[in-house]
Amino acid sequence: MIKEVKLSELYPVMKEVLESGGTANFNPHGTSMLPMLHDDGDRVTLKKPEGELKKYDLPLYIREDGSFVLHRVVRKPENGVYTMCGDNQWVLEKGIRHEQIVGVVVEFERKGKKISADSALYKFYARTWVAIMPLRHLCIGGARKLWRIIRRK
Repeated sequence: MIKEVKLSELYPVMKEVLESGGTANFNPHGTSMLPMLHDDGDRVTLKKPEGELKKYDLPLYIREDGSFVLHRVVRKPENGVYTMCGDNQWVLEKGIRHEQIVGVVVEFERKGKKISADSALYKFYARTWVAIMPLRHLCIGGARKLWRIIRRK
């Protein structure tokens, strides 16, 4: 039997492991990081960031309301403050402070295949996906509208 545990329940242990130089992994939930991360068993591995995050990094952070979020850095950090956005979103989340960062993704796994955040393919994906951000609203919104029309018929 598989038991789901909330990230907030795992956080104290996760924080301790990351602070001691280890890695932590979990299965992300939700659709905000599609198409990269799927809600059907994908797994991410985190490590404690070494200094300030860079544009395209994928951190896990805690919002002011206590929720855990895994979104990409989409703008160069300024004074330890980040602008984030999910890959399946187009609304920017500004003002994320470095103290809110739990860890940064170093690899993810889908169907047994591990993909490093240092791989050329992953870096190409991240840069391309951030570059097309202004078009996401049209692409994703248009696809959703098309899907609604198809379902009605």
